[in-house]
Amino acid sequence: MRDHDAPLAPPLDADAELRSLGFSRRDMLRTAGIALAAGGLSAAFGGAGAAMAGVPAARPAGDPELTWLVGDHHVHTQFSHDAKYRMAQQLDAAQHYGVDWLAFTEHSNFAHADRGLPTARAQIQQERDARDLLIFQGLEWYIPAAEHATVLIAPGNDDIRLLRAFELAWDGKLNGWDKPADAAQMADFERRAAQAVAWLGAQKATGSLADAVVLANHPMRLGIDSPHELRTWRDADPDIFIGMEGAPGAQGSAISQNAGPGDQRGEYVNAPRPDSWAGYPADAYRPYGGFDWATATVGGLWDALLAEGKPFWITSNSDNHLTVKDTWRIGDYPAGEPYASLPSEFDRWAVRGMRPDPIDSGVPQGGSDFWPGQFSRLHTGVTTRSYAGVLEAMRRGRMWVDHGHLIAGLDIRARATMPGKGNGRGNGAGGGWGNAAGTTVTLGGRLTAKRGQDVVVTITVTTTDAANAAGIVPQLAHVDLIAGRVTGATADADGMRAPETRVVRQFDTTGSRGTFTLTHVFPQVDRPFYVRFRGGDGNRTGAGYYGAAVDPAGPQRHGDGEGDPWKDTWFYANPIFVDVS
Repeated sequence: MRDHDAPLAPPLDADAELRSLGFSRRDMLRTAGIALAAGGLSAAFGGAGAAMAGVPAARPAGDPELTWLVGDHHVHTQFSHDAKYRMAQQLDAAQHYGVDWLAFTEHSNFAHADRGLPTARAQIQQERDARDLLIFQGLEWYIPAAEHATVLIAPGNDDIRLLRAFELAWDGKLNGWDKPADAAQMADFERRAAQAVAWLGAQKATGSLADAVVLANHPMRLGIDSPHELRTWRDADPDIFIGMEGAPGAQGSAISQNAGPGDQRGEYVNAPRPDSWAGYPADAYRPYGGFDWATATVGGLWDALLAEGKPFWITSNSDNHLTVKDTWRIGDYPAGEPYASLPSEFDRWAVRGMRPDPIDSGVPQGGSDFWPGQFSRLHTGVTTRSYAGVLEAMRRGRMWVDHGHLIAGLDIRARATMPGKGNGRGNGAGGGWGNAAGTTVTLGGRLTAKRGQDVVVTITVTTTDAANAAGIVPQLAHVDLIAGRVTGATADADGMRAPETRVVRQFDTTGSRGTFTLTHVFPQVDRPFYVRFRGGDGNRTGAGYYGAAVDPAGPQRHGDGEGDPWKDTWFYANPIFVDVS
């Protein structure tokens, strides 16, 4: 994640390259414009509805039979100029730590688009053939005028051509759309970002691309992802742009070989710069319990987005470039030309769009990251163990994340019942108090309740019984229910406050082991709301950012020397929405 100001390799003629791929920039802009006018073509053409065809008909759509797969959507290799590992090393580590699917998301660059991308594809296919892993080839996109994003696409016959065209046509750095000089240029660059999302949606809608999702990476690191941009990207095509990293990678930066006293988890050590959004407080640039300020603040930016009633999900990942205190160093480039005359490491990388294979030095090296699955895990609830199944689980918000292997399993369900007793009296015919269809929904789902019904939420937790990579057997101290009213679309595109959202209940789980179920009832509901979920080891809690009345025991910033990630671990789960009729 550390490369936002990295140089570019000598540029290609991007327009000529696009033509060689069968695209023209003019046609791509026209397609994007049509998609934006349609409100996101993949959604307008029923992308989400079409995907539902894969859900078994015997079960309600909101409560499918799920298998939970552990994934990591943001991993780098020697094909990124600031990373060092071979693909095989990343995949060996991922399998060791129980990862089921992984995405290689190398940084955009001319050298990557021209040389690294096709070479990496050949290696990925070899690994797909040899391993019981789902391996995506994605991209870390420089969003015009903003931060990075994960672009994930489903493998297909034309995926490499489309990914390369997207990189050349829409990348902010490759096209010089990364640092706007004034407000007019900022508006132009922001429009380009929306067009890029819409173009991906159009490729999916027409069948050129099997599927794709996009997520904003480390959104608060530099303060250049404004609230209105997050909304703009989402609204450009909500079937494609689905959310953001709730916690950045680089979680080991405060305990790395070269750590300084003020280093923060996620490398969140920045201050506002000229293109940062002016509305963010200085606190937004620091992590809270390892999570991004936008996610960790109850009643804050994430909640403001959810209060609109629109899906906007969070994830977590390793963003692995350089693993904490490992002994592998960057490999040596070949002697002679062209390498001998090149002035920098970056220029040498750009010759092939990849670094040489790393060498085990036997000496701990610098690095801020953990291996995939070692510390940060993204749990995706799939109906099929497939690339399409993973992407659909992500799109539907069937995801929860944990740090440090805090818990082993999480199942959350919500249902509507007759008030008072928790049992409906309807017979399934549709007219009574009871939940007529017998519907239960899980993470990312929408439950419809009748006015005056109770909504019952059950949370089934399975604790971790084995030591994690730090030798700690995690202990879950509490589970928090966070709920807020759904108020609809906001008139303020930069709004980042949900004043009616708060922690409505905290369960003390100290000493609970094995599998147990927690239950909470929202009595006699009379307005739409959402509920989301969080829990922690209890080691570092205090009043949340908006005070104890909103969040009495929330994650805290750490001071100098207090950033050991293994000693402050949390899980977060995506929301359930409740509509009231």
